[in-house]
Amino acid sequence: MPGVTVKDVDQHVLTKNMAAFLKKSGKIDVPEQAVYVKTGKFKETAPTDDDWFFTRCASIMRHLYLRSPSGVGDLTKIYSGRKRDGVRPAKHCRASDGCIRKALQALEAADMVERHPDGGRKLTPQGQRNLDRIANKIVAKQRECNAPVPMIITT
Repeated sequence: MPGVTVKDVDQHVLTKNMAAFLKKSGKIDVPEQAVYVKTGKFKETAPTDDDWFFTRCASIMRHLYLRSPSGVGDLTKIYSGRKRDGVRPAKHCRASDGCIRKALQALEAADMVERHPDGGRKLTPQGQRNLDRIANKIVAKQRECNAPVPMIITT
């Protein structure tokens, strides 16, 4: 399918498939603290999904594909949320920059992301190729099944 890009695919399906690809490739090293760390101070508990780090890496790659270059500060705004403090009024809080920094460092080690000279990070051609390839497979699978609903493929 020539001309299929990340913009043509449902973001949730793309993120799940990219996370499965990153886990299967074995290039991403999950930090030791990923088991018990929270993704932001507005969260009450750590993520229950064991593969949350791969999902976050895939989501960051998709974000860098669409809005590049982006730094850690930009990504903390994207993954921010609302802190609910019981009877106190809710406040807006940014996401944990440590989790985002570790994810970007893991993607850099896997040669999917590189530093931009003007600041921030951008996708490498290999990272962009991987995202486009997965988007291509998703569209091909949807056309094969004639199903407009999003589905998860295994690569």
